[in-house]
Amino acid sequence: METPPAAGHGFLEALRALGDSLLASARDRIELIAIEVQEEKFRLIRIFIWISGVVFAGMMAATFVTLTLVYLFWDDARLAVLIGFAVLYTGVLIGLMMAFRRFLARQPRPFAATLEEIAEDRACMPPRN
Repeated sequence: METPPAAGHGFLEALRALGDSLLASARDRIELIAIEVQEEKFRLIRIFIWISGVVFAGMMAATFVTLTLVYLFWDDARLAVLIGFAVLYTGVLIGLMMAFRRFLARQPRPFAATLEEIAEDRACMPPRN
């Protein structure tokens, strides 16, 4: 004949199963956070490389175009050319700043997937009484 398990043993098993479940859920969330941190790091590096290339090429182009036109109009209208370039470059700077702000606004929030998973976890839990 088998003896029925003690009531305390079943309760401890239930607590152990709950603890295992909570640890597994926490481990999954930590892994998700680690993956998102790595993705954000790669995204920032990629953005930095693109920005560096664009800035370098743009500065070189602007410098040589400006020098060429100032050289060509040195005797006739050097002040008008210099003022024109100052206005042009200021306008380009303002346009780039506005475009960059729009770009940043369209980027996803960091850790959005982790926050979504945590919200789903909380939705599965019963409300407090």
